[in-house]
Amino acid sequence: MRTYLLAAGLLVSSSAYAADPQPVAGSGGMVVSAQHIASEVGADILRHGGNAIDAAVAVGYALAVVYPQAGNIGGGGFMTLHLAGGRSTFLDFREKAPQAATAAMYQDAAGKVIPGLSTDSWKAVGIPGTVLGLETARIRYGTLPRATLMAPAIHLARDGFVLGQGDAGVMALEAKKLARDPMSARIFQPQGRPLTKGDRLVQADLAQTLSQISATGPDAFYKGPIGAAIANAARHGGGIITRADLASYKVRELEPIECDYRGFHVISAPPPSSGGVSICEALNILSGYDLAAMGFHSADEVHVLAEALRRVYVDRNNKLGDPDFVTNPIAELIAPAYAAKLRATIDPVRATPSSTLGPAVPEHEGHNTTQYDVVDAKGNAVSVTYTLNDWFGAHRVAGGTGIVMNDEMDDFTSKPGVPNMFGLVQGAANAIAPGKTPLSSMSPTIVTKDGKVALVIGSPGGSRIITITLEAILNMIDHGMDVQEAIDAPRIHEQWLPDTISLEPFALSPDTRRLLEQRGYRFEDEGHWGIAEGIAIGAPRLTSSNSAGSAFLSLGAPPLKGATMFGAHDARGGAGSAEPVN
Repeated sequence: MRTYLLAAGLLVSSSAYAADPQPVAGSGGMVVSAQHIASEVGADILRHGGNAIDAAVAVGYALAVVYPQAGNIGGGGFMTLHLAGGRSTFLDFREKAPQAATAAMYQDAAGKVIPGLSTDSWKAVGIPGTVLGLETARIRYGTLPRATLMAPAIHLARDGFVLGQGDAGVMALEAKKLARDPMSARIFQPQGRPLTKGDRLVQADLAQTLSQISATGPDAFYKGPIGAAIANAARHGGGIITRADLASYKVRELEPIECDYRGFHVISAPPPSSGGVSICEALNILSGYDLAAMGFHSADEVHVLAEALRRVYVDRNNKLGDPDFVTNPIAELIAPAYAAKLRATIDPVRATPSSTLGPAVPEHEGHNTTQYDVVDAKGNAVSVTYTLNDWFGAHRVAGGTGIVMNDEMDDFTSKPGVPNMFGLVQGAANAIAPGKTPLSSMSPTIVTKDGKVALVIGSPGGSRIITITLEAILNMIDHGMDVQEAIDAPRIHEQWLPDTISLEPFALSPDTRRLLEQRGYRFEDEGHWGIAEGIAIGAPRLTSSNSAGSAFLSLGAPPLKGATMFGAHDARGGAGSAEPVN
């Protein structure tokens, strides 16, 4: 059984699904992230005149300090934006393969995948994109100087911050791997042991690195001393990243994936993310069923949801990749006519064996990413998912930079048909190639109604990001949950291969499970996964009525009078928060 979240940071209990706290209410802006200090940094930027993009940049740098297991400047990610003027856009600052990368670089002479080489070595490291991504967002859509937005992160790295239980728990979990790298151990185990709750984490090298970026911009990272230190560390560690790789890195601004669902408009991540295409394809299929009448996680709803997801993940794993290298059939995959064709293949009662759908190519993707959302009073909304891939990425720090490096190369297909760390089996479209970006499931998503932002949503979780985000949308639109209920609700996951449905605790009642087993489904009980972050705009719910099948209740005081924004941090994450601006 795989558990996707530390017990030490987990706040979920069986009662959490019967009565959730109300979303955090605000009127002048809202920031939600996986670490409360970073959320406070973003809210403070909004209070001092910054817009949502400014706050998102500040949060991104702050998380690199206070959430080093996934926040980063040594990784990359995606940003979905909906601007006050009505325009939507998308920034791709995902990692890329170095020029020396080859399709068989993780295989031995016999063609077998070498365990750990794509996850626990300097060869696992892709070219980082976060620094240029955040700066691109600031220049194109922000309003404040870089030094203003980076100052909080520099202060937190230089002076340190006190660890809570949620912060310390992951360091204990990853202690053995961090100890193997002297630079990592020096930072996260300064006394020869993992830091614990109440200890202060000081990152002097990272403070100096951030100060250099603040003073001279991304060139310090990609063409200057920081990049030289990264390339030198990679060379000495057996990696393949060079100074030329870093100097050639570019951010892409792309058109988002967009679709409609029951009167709402969904704006999400395009390839090299599979998230937006998969979410829209699933929503199109599910639009043909009355999920509200079926009821939350009833046997009928789980049946059609699982069958839709089987078909979506076949397409996800076999037809999508970096748009600079493969032709993605986006228009076909998100067309209502294609959804109707797939819907017609779903037996109304029986499970479809996954072996009958598509070639046997499972997917592979790291799950320890982080999500944050920002909205401002002007109508700007930002959804960001960025990642190191595994907790602390490759568990290696580049020289004296203080930068934790990613292991994002594992998201490529090391060998078609061989599962990655998340059990995903992928095809040739995601094969390794120089300069190529690996396929991702990261799905930073914005939902609008009548042209106005209604919901900002996303989550970490590897291949499960798609189903986490999808279920949150369904929970709000079809089942009338508020944003906190929708995020905290127990989850299911089906990704075609393996041919099982994963269940969080309390996801199904015993009788519902028996009914589904009679239909041919197999289940795997797991711990909790993902740490979703969401903001609802206008009201805490997207729809006015609850499904009769939903037993979710909101407790606590009525929403703040005049509140227009409602933030929700996932109960599965112990360190995060929603921070309002009033």
